[in-house]
Amino acid sequence: MIEAVVIDDEIKAIQSLTWELTNFSDEIRVVASFTDPYEALNYLEGNIPDCVFLDIEMPIMDGFQFMQKVKDREYPIIITTAYNQYAIKALKNEAIDYLLKPIDTDDLNDTIIKIKKYNQKNDTIERLERLLIGFNSNMVNKRITINTDGKLIFLNSDEIMYAESDGNYSTLYLDDGNKVVLTKKLKEVDDMLTLENFFRVHNSYIVNVNKVKEFIKTDGYLVLQSNDRIPVSRQKKSNFLDLL
Repeated sequence: MIEAVVIDDEIKAIQSLTWELTNFSDEIRVVASFTDPYEALNYLEGNIPDCVFLDIEMPIMDGFQFMQKVKDREYPIIITTAYNQYAIKALKNEAIDYLLKPIDTDDLNDTIIKIKKYNQKNDTIERLERLLIGFNSNMVNKRITINTDGKLIFLNSDEIMYAESDGNYSTLYLDDGNKVVLTKKLKEVDDMLTLENFFRVHNSYIVNVNKVKEFIKTDGYLVLQSNDRIPVSRQKKSNFLDLL
């Protein structure tokens, strides 16, 4: 059963589309509908439907603005509108289909096929992702899984020199000179790097202690094998010495 959400500022349009969907096919049902796009956003933060039918022309927030706010969505969006001039823009915003009101039954059938294909593809990707994460977490030489920019990166723990905070972002510096930027705060990175060889020496830095070449105690900083200098906060200094 395909679970759909309908978003349209006109209650009659919602009722009409809901009737069309439920009477057209027993494979789809409307689980929620909204005339206020902000209420819809709140709902979608905690719920993942199989698809969203979205009107374009809404006074509070138009459909394209709505799509920008749910960029990392796990569900397909189908544009519904009485105006055909939005078709190209809808597809550029990664809507999987575009339905003109009043909705034609043949067009609706094509849309349902597209929804199924989209969700089948995502199911395959999710199964592969779970398999890869499980495989890497069970390896004798522990590997760390980084989820960033729509891809998974698998790193041996010994490849990471240190992590540096940049507000809501963090950067992993690797021993080959490359770096990986994450949309995570350093606290989240610290929770992710659970192996014993990582230590948060400063509010802005986590280091791989296996990569420490020198500890300049008088000045309170580390020299790594890469010759990077990492400050050690006073609060962390004694704990770090105990670790060494």
